Formats: sequence, structure tokens, C-alpha cells
Amino acid sequence: MGALLVLLAACAQPTAYQPRQQGSSTGFSEQQIEGNRYRITFVGNQVTNRETVENYMLYRAAELTLLNEGDHFVMVDKDIERDTQYYTSYDPWPGSYGMYGSRRRHSGFGYGMGYGMSYSPQTYAQSRYQGYADILLYKGQAPKDDPKSFDARQVIQNLGPVVQRPQQPRG
Repeated sequence: MGALLVLLAACAQPTAYQPRQQGSSTGFSEQQIEGNRYRITFVGNQVTNRETVENYMLYRAAELTLLNEGDHFVMVDKDIERDTQYYTSYDPWPGSYGMYGSRRRHSGFGYGMGYGMSYSPQTYAQSRYQGYADILLYKGQAPKDDPKSFDARQVIQNLGPVVQRPQQPRG
């Protein structure tokens, strides 16, 4: 079981930049709170790192600003949370998968040495990041003295190269 988790994790890809689909727990979403105020969320999978979640939230905020004919946005509040789940695998043959399973030396009372199987539980941690940001959308130039203010076009230009979009099926 433990080897299966490691194998699956090796094949997994970070969450692509895309809207959260019905039935999916990953991707971005937004909700208009009032007039020019929105809440953006992005949920990654187990192989999406914190920096990617932050970048995708900023990128979505910039896209949303431009879609609403704005020029800049102010990030009023944001939070990134890490959710870690632990899994324990009771692998009867950790590390050695010969014809007869794990061969570990035992010693004890009596004469001679013995061989047998041991059950070593392996614990695996899987973390995933999710974040939210409350933003305000504005027209006009972003104030230069406000570190929470972002020019939407510059964000799109600078973060665009690191945004991984979903692969289109070949057909």
C-alpha cells in the first residue's frame, strides 16, 4: 500500500490553472461579495506547492480585474492554509521483496539465529495548500506607495509564463 501511494504521487501533476469543476476539489473560484469586492480561492492537490497557490490567486485576481474593465486591484486580505493528512501502511515486507518476503535477522533466547517476517508500519504525510484572497477592483493607475495594490496587466505579464494550464486532449 505504501509503495502504491509513493508511485501515485510520482505520477501526479500539480493542479493546473483552471476553474474548479463540479465534483472537483481543486482549481480556482471567485465570489462577488459586493460592488467591486471579490473573494478568490484556489485549492491545490497534494503536489501543488504553496508558491503556486499564491501565484494562481494573484493571476486570477488580475484576470478578474481586467474582465471587469479595471486596471488594478488591492489585496485586502489573504490566507494560505496547509491541510496535512497522515496515512499508515502496514507493509509486511518493507524494503525487501524476495520470494519469501523480508528476511530480517532476529536474535533471542535459545540457540542459533532465525529469520522471519516483520510488520513495520510506514506513515506517509500528504499536504495540500488552499488559499483565499479578498480583493477590491479599481480603474486607473495603481498607487505606487501601497504594497497591497497590484497593476493587473503587469501581474498577467509577469506571472503568465509560470501559469500551467490544463493539457488539451489530443484528438
